[in-house]
Amino acid sequence: MAGERQEKLIREFIDRMPSLPTTVTKVLEICNQPDTSPNDLNRVIYLDPVLTGQVLRLINSAYYSLPNQIGSLTRAIIMLGINTVKNLALSTAVLGSLGRTDSFHALDMDQFWTHSLGVGVTAKSLAARRGIVRQQREEFFVAGLLHDLGKIPLNACFPEEYGRILELAATKRVPLDRVEVAVLGLDHCRVGRMIGEKWQLSPGLVELLAGHHRIVEAERESPEGEKAALTGLVSLADAYVNLLGLGSAGNRYPDREALKILARTWGVNRQTLTELDSEVRQEIEKAKIFLAVAAAA
Repeated sequence: MAGERQEKLIREFIDRMPSLPTTVTKVLEICNQPDTSPNDLNRVIYLDPVLTGQVLRLINSAYYSLPNQIGSLTRAIIMLGINTVKNLALSTAVLGSLGRTDSFHALDMDQFWTHSLGVGVTAKSLAARRGIVRQQREEFFVAGLLHDLGKIPLNACFPEEYGRILELAATKRVPLDRVEVAVLGLDHCRVGRMIGEKWQLSPGLVELLAGHHRIVEAERESPEGEKAALTGLVSLADAYVNLLGLGSAGNRYPDREALKILARTWGVNRQTLTELDSEVRQEIEKAKIFLAVAAAA
């Protein structure tokens, strides 16, 4: 019964969260069409001065280090690429809804987003090494950035309990999601699914939010394809970033046996991760600019 009560409170919290802005919803719809062009995206974005400003701010930022200032929205969309613009729009909406300081109590907000950025950057790098086409790699970045969203409502609704959960997971050296279930009756993966469904995110992102700690089961159910790659590589990236100590989202002791199986499945070993170290650290510093642009709204 306690778990039902906690879930009811979480659902009420998520129901009160704003839906994705109309412009963002239209951007996602357009970008999911196979024949989308930069002009299609331009017609939607130019009606939204905030998003227009963000697109131009990103293309002219140190993240891209272009020699000349870009003032044309269409040119900015062409240069950034449709997926990058889509993910900037989505990240802006997420941070506007869940990125406020008052959403964080037991978790440290800066540490949380540093961890999330690290997972996004690492997942994107792993996707590149797997030969995943460039246009799809930004999906891995945004999936890593958003993978732990479910922790924010848990932390906001149950600050004292969540503080105890973090302490128990660290003291007992067990995965955080198991302690969440033991104390609250539900974990951040289940809450992540609720958020993804409310916002009508892509099926791949919803499954990632819900399944990044059910990695072995997910492999059995869907051993191939984009959804499996998204969940598998983000889960490996999550473990790696925890190992490096880049930020913190509270899960210091992931399931080692599950990760060994996953690493074998995707051909990732310690050497692969060691080779990524300097690349990931550099990319995190660059990606902080992306996050700052998204947060500025």
